[in-house]
Amino acid sequence: MEIILKYFPHLTADQKDKLTQLKDLYIDWNTKINVISRKDMDHFYEHHVLHSLSIASFAEFSVGTTILDVGTGGGFPGIPLAIMFPKCKFHLIDSIGKKIKVVSEVAKALKLTNVTAEQVRVENHPVKYDFVVSRAVIAFPEFVSLCKNKISPTQRNAITNGIIYLKGGDFAHEISRFGKQISIIPLNTYFKEEFFETKKIIHLSI
Repeated sequence: MEIILKYFPHLTADQKDKLTQLKDLYIDWNTKINVISRKDMDHFYEHHVLHSLSIASFAEFSVGTTILDVGTGGGFPGIPLAIMFPKCKFHLIDSIGKKIKVVSEVAKALKLTNVTAEQVRVENHPVKYDFVVSRAVIAFPEFVSLCKNKISPTQRNAITNGIIYLKGGDFAHEISRFGKQISIIPLNTYFKEEFFETKKIIHLSI
């Protein structure tokens, strides 16, 4: 938890409390349903929570912003972002029911009233949102083709509505076709740990 406070020192008492509870909740659920690799639990706050919160370093979502987390897995980046932005609405979806079970129970335990969760494939989900977020689940062009019609045309934020995608490695060939619609933000702009050296945010304006 110290690494979160290092980069987000101005959290409210409620945000600190909820973020502190996260690890024990995931340790407990991971014994029943494996949503985080066992070895990765030792780096839970750096690899999962802080990685998710890189989006909060990039964007300050306005009150009432709606965000769809696609392929949320165990709830990342959606759950940490919902704690960070309690006045925004988050809908977390995944095609695997047991993962949505974990998301729902973690949100319930934390009393996150701004989180809903659903087992559904994104192509079968008809609602539009201000932003679609995800930690890389498939190649970026394929993700865009699945999600581009889920973006609302109504603007309410300083950054343009669209897709915010967390991805690592070399993906230049995946984004070349999008031209000026794309912004790339290296996460080592925000965080100095080695884990973030090759990781980036892709923001696609739609």
